[in-house]
Amino acid sequence: MFDQDGRLDPFLKTLLYGVFALAIGKMLWTWLTGTAVAWILNSPWAWLTEHPWWAALICAGALAMLVAVTRAVLVVLGFAGGYAVPLPPAPLAQEPDPAEEGVTFRMRELAAMSPTEFEEACAQLLVRDGFTGVQRVGGAGDLGADVRAVDGDGDLVILQCKRYRARVTSGHVQQFNGTARPHHGADVAIMIGLAGFTEPAATFARQHHITVLGHDEIKKWAHGTHLYRAVNVLT
Repeated sequence: MFDQDGRLDPFLKTLLYGVFALAIGKMLWTWLTGTAVAWILNSPWAWLTEHPWWAALICAGALAMLVAVTRAVLVVLGFAGGYAVPLPPAPLAQEPDPAEEGVTFRMRELAAMSPTEFEEACAQLLVRDGFTGVQRVGGAGDLGADVRAVDGDGDLVILQCKRYRARVTSGHVQQFNGTARPHHGADVAIMIGLAGFTEPAATFARQHHITVLGHDEIKKWAHGTHLYRAVNVLT
């Protein structure tokens, strides 16, 4: 019924909208063919015949208002001898600041990304959370460091981002453990697995003080929760 981002299935949403539309349409049709028609045919006509001068005055006022509105529209469009009021120039587009924009991602968006795009998305989320010196350094020869940043306490954070369809295994965590602190000097080592981690991988990570983010933690982080509040950071 709901997708992994907690939103109602599009087919069910369309079906519900259709049911509501039919119900409202039936109510309107009943009202128009019953009460409304009788009122339109009887009450207004009786009032008009009893108050002809007021009726004529109201019709004249409505006609004058219609003429005025029509002319105003023509003037704005540049017709009827008028001119269009020039609009002020649009401000120059500026590169949005992710920290100010409140960057968020849906899980299906992350799942559709390439590995490089996934790393860049993680870097944007770090910027949003107030980390400084954020750099995406992933690529050939990165030795397990896809993103590096500095947190509010001045600690160096090293992220490895795995956008795998299968769960991350213990072997991958062991490789990251061998480079995160000894080679990169990480104070906080974080491994991100979009599909989660196997139990041996999660156990090894706890034993070696590596923070892992699986599907549920990534969802919290991507939807707006600070990284350190989305998971218990091990330092």
